[in-house]
Amino acid sequence: MSQIDDAEVPTQRTAPLTLPLPSSSVTATPQDGDLVDEMEEAYWSVYDGAAAQATVRQMLSRLPRIMRQIGQLAWHADRRATLALIGCELASAAMTAFGLIASVSVLRQLFAQGPTPDRVWAAVPQLLAVVACLSARGLLEAGVSAAQARVTPKIRTALETEFLASTAHVRLEVVDDPDWHDEAYRANDRGLFYARQIVGQVVDLASAMLGLMGTAGVLSVLHPALLPLLMLSVVPVGAAAIHSARARFHSYKRYNALQRRVRVFSWLLLEPDAAAELRSNTAQRALLDEHHRLVSKIAEEDTQLGMRSAALALAGRTAGGLALGVTYTALGAMLIAGWLPLAAGAGAVLAIQTSQSSLKRLVNVAHLVYEHAMWVDDLLAFQQRCRQLTFRSAELAAPPTVRTITLRDVTYAYPGKDTPALDRVSLTLTAGEAVAFVGLNGSGKSTCARVLAGLYDAQGGTVCWDGVNVQEMDAQSVHAQVACVLQDPVRFPFSALSNFTVSTGTLTSADPQRALDAARASCAEQVIAGLPHQWGTLLSKRFRGGRQLSAGQWAKIAVGRGLYKKAPVLLLDEPTASMDPPSEHGIYEAVLRSDLRQDRITVLISHRLASVVDCDRIYVFDDGRIVESGTHDQLMALRGDYAAMFTLQASGYQAATSTDDKEVRP
Repeated sequence: MSQIDDAEVPTQRTAPLTLPLPSSSVTATPQDGDLVDEMEEAYWSVYDGAAAQATVRQMLSRLPRIMRQIGQLAWHADRRATLALIGCELASAAMTAFGLIASVSVLRQLFAQGPTPDRVWAAVPQLLAVVACLSARGLLEAGVSAAQARVTPKIRTALETEFLASTAHVRLEVVDDPDWHDEAYRANDRGLFYARQIVGQVVDLASAMLGLMGTAGVLSVLHPALLPLLMLSVVPVGAAAIHSARARFHSYKRYNALQRRVRVFSWLLLEPDAAAELRSNTAQRALLDEHHRLVSKIAEEDTQLGMRSAALALAGRTAGGLALGVTYTALGAMLIAGWLPLAAGAGAVLAIQTSQSSLKRLVNVAHLVYEHAMWVDDLLAFQQRCRQLTFRSAELAAPPTVRTITLRDVTYAYPGKDTPALDRVSLTLTAGEAVAFVGLNGSGKSTCARVLAGLYDAQGGTVCWDGVNVQEMDAQSVHAQVACVLQDPVRFPFSALSNFTVSTGTLTSADPQRALDAARASCAEQVIAGLPHQWGTLLSKRFRGGRQLSAGQWAKIAVGRGLYKKAPVLLLDEPTASMDPPSEHGIYEAVLRSDLRQDRITVLISHRLASVVDCDRIYVFDDGRIVESGTHDQLMALRGDYAAMFTLQASGYQAATSTDDKEVRP
């Protein structure tokens, strides 16, 4: 009996769990209760409704800091445009106040002792002053818009550039943290979006505040008693505006949460990857029925929200109307008593109406600024955090060639995990040899490959390249000496040639012979030759004339990209999982058996053990440790885990071969 036949098939390592029978009725989603409360908080909705939950004091205390923060961003983006914006805004507010004073002067000239022709002519200079103030305000507001148009895109550009630069250089284990991942997408989706809007909102807020202050100043000049009347008229309006704004924010938050539930079914019905299975299972009707049930519930809640908002708006208008009536009554009493000239009273009416309009705008914009500033703060805090999580920099660079890589008692645990992914692993790799890491899923083989490549920093023990600890080397220089080919490679939407050259840090410069050699060695030559523009074909259907490749073709491109880099360390993590057998054989011939690997350390991670037979050494991982090592023959003779796994895979082929033989026998 052969050595393979004698080896034992691995048994189940843990006792299987028992599963009870399910119920006969099925619920695709929760049926009762608040549809919003049943939803998990989305990463991009953390601050939705924050303004509705804040007190007026909290908002008023925070608004100055927000305005200062946005001003600093604008100042760093474009100082000249920022100064122009501030100057135009202040001057515009001054023109509004001067225009109101000039209007009062016109009224005084016309109505002090009756609007006679002489008094009309006497009021012409004041009328011209009003026209001049209004015209100047129009020009200044245009100047504000022009300055804002210069500043806003620069702020967005600076923040987006900094965001992408900071996220692209954080350590790999940071990217593996799901919390960081959520923060990154939240900052990108919301922080950058609102950073563009908040500049204009802060300008509107400042304009409303300055307008309100200017109007109050004019009233104090006309008569000190008008200020209490102003407060009497605007406070109820402001309170109604606050309640109305908060109701809108609450409604908006609920509406977004409800829509997320519906989109789950909408996405499934529209998703191309789900189309074939939906149709083969005739599942469309089930999804459409559940979608209809949800949108019907949402329509009911939406109606209730609308009714509550309408009732609140009515209460606000009623309170505002009563307050305005009391104000005008008091103003009339002052006119009758002779405390206030008729012209000043008319000016007071104009000022009060202007103040109410400014206050409503102030309240609405303040809520937006308060909430959107939280997203901008979140973005800035995330960027600051990323700056502290980048790869280390050092003066010592990694060597251009590597003869040995040695791991001594290396340990590594992923964030939030109690069990280490690597537990005191020691091994030595030598240039010119190909080694394989094998083992069950989660055994630590991929983690070990990333640690020896410097993508993860060992949390215990040492990793040395030619006797030098990689912790003393510049991290990016280490990465430059490693080529990684993964099972699910990135499908870069670039040209076929750029998909090769990107491994060397460029999309626009290539070594033609080097690219052709890599394409031939990776079996990608025929793939590229069959494209309409060959090397120049864009590999994405999102572009006109672009082409989409199959998973196996992308795998060949990925292997070619790794070989083009000509790095002294080559990591192949299940690179041929989606390839056909001839292509897989050709790649292993090029990678494991050709002369191209003489100055290279090649590490192959594979579940297909037939592909590792010719490796110089095989390391078997289990629970973060190396439990066996040696050549294929040595490990088969050991009759351990490797032999058991190899036998299990080989037995399937042997059974098929035996069956085929029986079928063809006469």
